[in-house]
Amino acid sequence: MSFELVKEKYNASVRSITFGKEGNTVTVGGASSYPFYLFEGEMPEKPKVAMEIWDMEPEEWPESATAPFKDVINDPPAWAKKCQDEFGADIIVLQLKSTDPNGLNKSPDEAAGMVNKVLDAIKVPLVVWGTANTQKDEEVFKVVCEKTQGRGLTIGPVEEKNHKGIGAAAMGFGQTVISSSPIDVNIAKQVNILLENLGVGMDKILIDPTTGGLGYGMEYGYSVMERLRMAGLVQGDDKLQGPIINNLGNEVWKSKEAKQSSDEAPTLGDPEKRGILMESVAAVSYLLAGSDVLILRHPETARLIRTYIDLMADGGTAKDVEAIKKNLDEVQIDLLTLSPDPDLTIVEEKKPAPKPKAAAPKKEAPAAPAKEAPKAAAPAPKAEAAPAAPVAPVASAPMDANAEARIRAEIEAKVRAEMEAKYKLEENTKAKEAADSKAKADAEAKKLADDAAKKQAEEDARMQKLLAEEDVLRKKIASLREQDDTTISMPDKTTGLELLALRLNRFHKRG
Repeated sequence: MSFELVKEKYNASVRSITFGKEGNTVTVGGASSYPFYLFEGEMPEKPKVAMEIWDMEPEEWPESATAPFKDVINDPPAWAKKCQDEFGADIIVLQLKSTDPNGLNKSPDEAAGMVNKVLDAIKVPLVVWGTANTQKDEEVFKVVCEKTQGRGLTIGPVEEKNHKGIGAAAMGFGQTVISSSPIDVNIAKQVNILLENLGVGMDKILIDPTTGGLGYGMEYGYSVMERLRMAGLVQGDDKLQGPIINNLGNEVWKSKEAKQSSDEAPTLGDPEKRGILMESVAAVSYLLAGSDVLILRHPETARLIRTYIDLMADGGTAKDVEAIKKNLDEVQIDLLTLSPDPDLTIVEEKKPAPKPKAAAPKKEAPAAPAKEAPKAAAPAPKAEAAPAAPVAPVASAPMDANAEARIRAEIEAKVRAEMEAKYKLEENTKAKEAADSKAKADAEAKKLADDAAKKQAEEDARMQKLLAEEDVLRKKIASLREQDDTTISMPDKTTGLELLALRLNRFHKRG
């Protein structure tokens, strides 16, 4: 009987998304099976390798991470160009670290200026990554989207708390968004639904499930990505069929193990190779979980992962792949001196030797007299027969029966008391658990009600603000009408985004 390979049946495929500026775009997604399961489906687009740059000089990077960029690390546009030209990055990711309110807290205009400089320096698509501070990211991305209109930008992370402001700006100026959720499939779906309800097309959304570095974080992230792919491909959930992007390098290289020197952790080996291998192992894991875009930091990691992707997709052998190229001097670690002295003692030799011969004579000594006087022992049976008389105490059975009944009654009373006490304790415990459960449910219900009220108040405040802005825009339009005879037809209920489009169209005509 021939072997038949069991194959998974898929009901859908990963959505293909193209982003970037015209003439220099990248397409991701499109797979109709699990990652690299080419015997079950197709993978028309290989996963893409993106490289990150910062809009400020990193202060806490280890020397092994800064060495490849030491000549451009103070110049983000040059840094981006080097990643593109020398290291072959498919995508550049600009981390807006300088806008962090807990750091330099640079303004949205400064951030937008830097984004345009980087765009001018490269030809590949640009992804702009915020600080995950929902309020500041919303302020920054609104300005960035406006000042990079038509340049095919991708911005993220976009969360549930700021999806309206960022989503409207991205939609109005033609940008792609990265929906982010905290390692939770349901929230990932919810954010995508909210963005779609706002008007953002699903072909403009990449999914960021939140990425963890090597360790527990990666295990949690891997599990959630598997569930996203299963929901999208097997269960046919169209809200979870978007390509996945992982901001990996930023997570791996901030870990303690990636920063420790050979003096601090000599047994962990060469620090330069250690960080690269940590990033590479995590990258391979995320590729197998379904990543479509991997954001990496070290160029050697990018080279190794690009080779891995090609081998998995096209086949071949890895025997010709070059080893890790070092930028720093070799680190000499005397592992022999650090290792403990070997203990070659056999375990059995440590135990005290048994003494079987010393115990044997004690058993043999009494055996000899037994053989010498067998006849003398013969009368013993008669002597033993006499003691059989003690069976006579049966005559006193009535007294023993009374005592036994009394003892049995005492035992039954004691057991009954213990059972009653145990039953009472269980009843009290159940009553306490029920009371605690009710109190907890009441507290949760109160918290949900408070949260709902707070959220409603925030929505009301936001709506009032939007209405005020709309009123201001209407007044400005009315003023412009008085100065110009051009007719502007405006529906009774015009959204803020439509007003923005009308105003831009009017200004373009006047120019």
